[in-house]
Amino acid sequence: MELDEIRHAISDTDQQLLSLLAKRRQLALAVADAKLAQNKPIRDQKREQELLVSLINQGKPLGLDAQYVTRLYHVIIEDSVLQQQAKIQGQLNGTHAPAVRVAFLGGQGSYSYWATQKYFTRRAERIIEQGCDSFNEIVQAVETGHADYALLPIENTSSGSINEVYDLLQHTRLSIVGELTHPIAHCLLGLPGTDLSKIRQVCAHPQVIAQCSQYLQGLSQVKIEYCDSSSDAFNRIKQQQDPTIVAIGGEEGGQLYGLEVLTRDLANQKDNVSRFIVVARKPVSVAKAIPAKTTFIMYTGQQPGALVDALLVLKQHGISMGKLESRPINGNPWEEMFYVDVFANINDYAMTRALEELNKITKFIKVLGCYPSEDIEPTQVVTN
Repeated sequence: MELDEIRHAISDTDQQLLSLLAKRRQLALAVADAKLAQNKPIRDQKREQELLVSLINQGKPLGLDAQYVTRLYHVIIEDSVLQQQAKIQGQLNGTHAPAVRVAFLGGQGSYSYWATQKYFTRRAERIIEQGCDSFNEIVQAVETGHADYALLPIENTSSGSINEVYDLLQHTRLSIVGELTHPIAHCLLGLPGTDLSKIRQVCAHPQVIAQCSQYLQGLSQVKIEYCDSSSDAFNRIKQQQDPTIVAIGGEEGGQLYGLEVLTRDLANQKDNVSRFIVVARKPVSVAKAIPAKTTFIMYTGQQPGALVDALLVLKQHGISMGKLESRPINGNPWEEMFYVDVFANINDYAMTRALEELNKITKFIKVLGCYPSEDIEPTQVVTN
C-alpha cells in the first residue's frame, strides 16, 4: 500500500473507533439508569477489575500489551463513571439545562476555560461563558444572578492552596456543588520565530509563576509581568507583537492566539494538577449511589486541644478527612478558621451526628457544600 492509502485506512479506522466509543458511552448511561433502579452504587471496582483482566487477555493474541490496554481503558472507565454521575445528579436535582451561564477566570484559552469546558459539557448542551478578571468578580457574578455557576481553582500540586479563594468562601452564601481536577501543562509560548536567547519579559498569572518558580529562577535579566489570567498573558503577546516578550500557559490556549511552544514542562512538579470547585446559589443533593464530599469551616477557639477534640468527633463517627486548611480570621489577630473536606454525604447518619456534636464544641461552624466526588482512582489489576 502507498502511504496515502495507509493514512486513508487509518482515518477510516479512527472514524469507526469514534463511533464505537460514542456507542459505548450511551450504553454506560443506560447502565446508570439500571443501577439507580436497583439502588446500586455507580462504581463497581470488582466488575472493573474483571473487565480489565478479560480485555488484557483478549488483547494479547492481537499483539496489544497489558499496559496499553490498561491505560486506554482507565480513561474509558473514568469517562463512564463521570458521565453516569452527571446524569444521575441531573435527574436528582433537575440541573440539566439546554444552556448554563458559567463565570471563570480569564477568557478563552485560560486553564479555567478548559476546566469549565471539561466539567459542563457533561451537563449542558451549551455553555454561556463569562470570563472574569478576578476571583471576587467570579463570585459576584453568581451572587447577583448574572451567572448560574462559578468555577474556581482552589489548590495545585505545585503551588499549594489558593488562599484568596479560601477567604472568599468564608464570606459568600454560595454553595459548593461540584469539583474536578485538571492536569496543568505549562509551556513557554511566543510569537512564531521567537528566539529564546533574546527574551526579556515573561507574562503569566501569579499562580502560574509560583508553579514554575524553579524554571524562572534560571532566567537572568528577564522581567516577570503579572497577568490576570493565562489568556490575558496570551493576548498581551498577540497585541504587542514583540518577539522578546513571551507567556507561560497551556499549549492549546496559546494556539488560539497564534502562539507557538518554545519550551515545555516548566512546572516545579512533574505531575502538576489543579483542583477546581464549582459553586452555585443553591446547594445540591448527592445521590446515595455516588461518593460524596462535604466541605465545612469551623472556628474552634484557642483553648488547648480544641482542634484535636473536633477532629476526634470525625474519627469516632468513622468519617475520613481529605483536607484540613487553616486561614487567619480577619480582625482577630492570631486566630484561625479551619476548612475541612471529608469523604461523606451530609445526609448520612454519621455525618449528621458528627455535625451536631461539632456544633456543640466549636464556636462557629458552616457547611460550604456537599457534592459528588470526582476522585476516580484507576482500578489496578495484577497481570502475569
